[in-house]
Amino acid sequence: MTTSQRVRFWLYLSLSIIGLVTAWTFNGLAVLDNATFADYVQAWFGSAVDWVLGADLAIVAIAVVIFMFAEGSRLGMKRAWLYVVLSGVTAMAFTLPLFLAMRERHLARANDITGLG
Repeated sequence: MTTSQRVRFWLYLSLSIIGLVTAWTFNGLAVLDNATFADYVQAWFGSAVDWVLGADLAIVAIAVVIFMFAEGSRLGMKRAWLYVVLSGVTAMAFTLPLFLAMRERHLARANDITGLG
């Protein structure tokens, strides 16, 4: 693994951990506050400003899912679909950086095997 790949791997992995911790923390607080699915929908789409943010993030999430499937398939990464499933029970802030970290690792291994790294 090159130095730049190693740096990217650890940055992505760190962001993934931060994404998981924040998702668990704030979703845990919401559960303790008896938040319902309707509360989440209201928070995402309650006003015009919320619609801007909600729609923006929804479109980004769709693009991320397409990217994960396409890039995972292109690189021959096994179980890329698992990142998408995990995002449904954790957060995209966890699974996208985790996918990118594993992608860096996969690319480094592929370069080592072909002698390009």
